[in-house]
Amino acid sequence: MTAADWNLDRSFSGSSGQIRWTSLGPADAPPVVLVHGTPFSSYVWRQPARALARQHRVYVWDLPGYGASETSPGQDLSLDTQARVLTELLDHWGLTGEGRRPTVVGHDFGGCVALRAHLVHGAAYARLALVDPVAIRPWGSPTYRLLAEHADVFRQLPPDLHEALVHRYIASGSHHGLHPETHARVVAPWLTEAGKESFYRQIEQNPLWAATDDIQGRYGELDLPVLVAWGAEDSWIPVERAHELAKLIPGAELRIIEGAGHLVQEDAPAELATVLGEFLRTAP
Repeated sequence: MTAADWNLDRSFSGSSGQIRWTSLGPADAPPVVLVHGTPFSSYVWRQPARALARQHRVYVWDLPGYGASETSPGQDLSLDTQARVLTELLDHWGLTGEGRRPTVVGHDFGGCVALRAHLVHGAAYARLALVDPVAIRPWGSPTYRLLAEHADVFRQLPPDLHEALVHRYIASGSHHGLHPETHARVVAPWLTEAGKESFYRQIEQNPLWAATDDIQGRYGELDLPVLVAWGAEDSWIPVERAHELAKLIPGAELRIIEGAGHLVQEDAPAELATVLGEFLRTAP
């Protein structure tokens, strides 16, 4: 699939700006919502999304400040705001009724967004899948932690050094290495003047562990089927966190995907789609 094949052709005006989104699969099929992490976009979900869309209605979107969605000065890019936007989208898509509750799948920051939308903002799901999520402290790659501690310094980098940093940062998310076209597509939004500002703002507005500390003690309240899936070779959030998180969630299913790094969607898309498909088929 080329970059041109991934087009978020619809928009929604949310509390944090214009959100670009699209849906795939039969309109009357069970709904699945995919939430990406940082510093990525919905593009990294394209292969699992296409596979899941054979039997599900799959909704994909770019978080505010990411990808094709609005990036603007002073925009609130905190994870709690992203969670609020997710609840707005679920309502917009008509996925709030008893018979239309979706399965929500969150990767990286998207895991925290999905958890906060459910635990803090009351979004109702049929199921929840967490893929290498930001969920329990300590989280964040070594690069993210350094950026979080010195964002005011790094945002002063000249464009060429900022570009080099973003290239290396994103490349490190994959265990095998990204295809050049994929790498270019994911990096591009962060290289404009507005994108550079957004890149550092989304780090500044999400200080280490703040978005998870107030919900980590509530994971025992999760009363729905939960899958925890993790890349065995994740160098950003080590696989040990998968076992810790699964123990905090009653009845959670744990699946480790061998040979995959943090970007499981890119390193093992078929394996991840299979794991998610099996989870979707199990009885609640």
